[in-house]
Amino acid sequence: MEDISHQYKLKVPGMHCAGCIRTVEAALKRVPGTERVRVDYLRKEATVVGEASLEALLGELRAVGYPAEIISEGMQ
Repeated sequence: MEDISHQYKLKVPGMHCAGCIRTVEAALKRVPGTERVRVDYLRKEATVVGEASLEALLGELRAVGYPAEIISEGMQ
C-alpha cells in the first residue's frame, strides 16, 4: 500500500520579517512526516506536503508563537 501525502495550506498572520519565516519553516520541518515546506511571506501562508497531521503542524506553530489556521487541504 502506498503512503498518501497531504498538502496543507496554512494562514500564518503573525509573520512580519525574515526571522519569522525561518522560525515558521523550521517549526514545520520539525514535525515528523513533513516532506516539503514553502513559506510565502507576502501572503502570510505556509504550504506543507507530507504525512504530518494537521493537528501536529498547527500545534508546533502555536508552540513557537505563530498560531495558524487551515486555508485548504488536499492529497498528493
